[in-house]
Formats: sequence, C-alpha cells, structure tokens
Amino acid sequence: MDNKKLLGKRIKELRKHKGLTQEQLSEMLDIEPGSLSGIESGRFFPSLHNLDKMSKIFNVELVEFFKFSTVDVPQDLDKELEAIIKNQNSQNKALIYKILKSAFSVV
Repeated sequence: MDNKKLLGKRIKELRKHKGLTQEQLSEMLDIEPGSLSGIESGRFFPSLHNLDKMSKIFNVELVEFFKFSTVDVPQDLDKELEAIIKNQNSQNKALIYKILKSAFSVV
C-alpha cells in the first residue's frame, strides 16, 4: 500500500475514533467533503496546514498520522528495511533518516 493510502487510512481511523463524519471534519477544516474523501481514499495528500489543523482537532501530535498500524511487519525485518533504504535516492534517504531520528530521539 502506498503512503497516500496509508496516510488517508490513518486519518479516517482518527476521524472515526473522534466520532466525526467526513462532513463534520471537512467543515472544521474549511475544505470540501469531496476533498476530505480524496485524502482518506489516498488519491492525494493533505496539506501540512490541514494536517496541523487535524492534529489539533484530534488532539494528537503530527507524528500520530504516520503511525501505520495497518502495515504488516515482515518476518525478516532487517533485510526488508535494508532493501527499502537501498532502493531510495539521496533525498528520500535523508527524509527516512529525519523521520527515524525525530521518532526515536531522546529529548
């Protein structure tokens, strides 16, 4: 599953957990319900501005949007991680590093 779909699925999960309909959340975000539907279905990414608004509405940190509990962990995790990283360009490797560093850094 690609990142847009995973993110959309996570947003939908958080919305439902909060007990909101798509119409209610889209009104709170000041976007069209069809736009929210597109985000939740993984057709496109939400803006950072809207992610920030959602984090306040759901009362979660931004990192919560990227906790994809629906992703199955492979048996040979080390090899899978190495393969994913190896096949990325420098820009994506830098992004992966930043995400991991921020997720696991000690404050």
